[in-house]
Amino acid sequence: MNSSMTAVNELLIEAATMVNDDSLAPYRGSFKVGIDLGTADIQTVVLDENNQPLACYLDWADVVQDGVVVDYHGACLIVKDQLRRANERLGIDIEQATTSFPPGTDPRISINVVESAGIEVAGVIDEPSSVATLLKLQNAAVVDIGGGTTGTAIIENGQVVKSVDDPTGGHHITLTLAGHHHMSYEDAELLKRSDTSGEVLSIVKPVIAKMADLVKQHIAEHAPPAIYLTGGCCALQGFAKVFAAEFQDVEVIFPTQPLYLTPLAIAAFGATESVRQQRAG
Repeated sequence: MNSSMTAVNELLIEAATMVNDDSLAPYRGSFKVGIDLGTADIQTVVLDENNQPLACYLDWADVVQDGVVVDYHGACLIVKDQLRRANERLGIDIEQATTSFPPGTDPRISINVVESAGIEVAGVIDEPSSVATLLKLQNAAVVDIGGGTTGTAIIENGQVVKSVDDPTGGHHITLTLAGHHHMSYEDAELLKRSDTSGEVLSIVKPVIAKMADLVKQHIAEHAPPAIYLTGGCCALQGFAKVFAAEFQDVEVIFPTQPLYLTPLAIAAFGATESVRQQRAG
């Protein structure tokens, strides 16, 4: 694990403590905002100029499928509400944000939603590449396993040389659970998020192994020394251990709060774009 990952883990722990916290915390200074439109959730993260979390909002939502917004109106309403809550919590006026997209999909999809929420798009980057940038990776792979897709970025000599997306993620784990237990998709999703017994893991191991196999194919010609995991699907208890077992010669590094790593990285990317920084007060 590099030193940047250690520092970012501390930021993730801090961000997790303030998710959907509307208590007033007036802020004065420069800040930057990241908006992550995921298959299973939408998140807005506000950071100060040193990447310290100031506000973090998450709504579970089924408005995006395979990188496509299937409920445009719903997505816009959620983003607008999260921005409103962040403004009220911090006493600021958010005018711009950075957003992201799964590799291989049209970035305009996310851009349109953010602009429809009434703010300017300060920057856009594919999801795994944002994590690679935040962690200052030189030679590694980043695997972002979200609700519907698995994005893989390969970094060599500090540059992203390959970025691909596969249509598999937490959605497929939920489908497997639903079929196994003969329950509704909604009930299976709740079981997946709440399980602490390891029951879910025992059922979905083949799905995780399939995800790992896809990643193996992408990295085969590059042989990165380490894989950095991110994405909400990785938060499933025992996921990292099962995934890592498929890579005998590659170190698999797991963040403390994988659900929040990509949104935090998207927000932090705003600084690297040399965008006009927003200031409160």
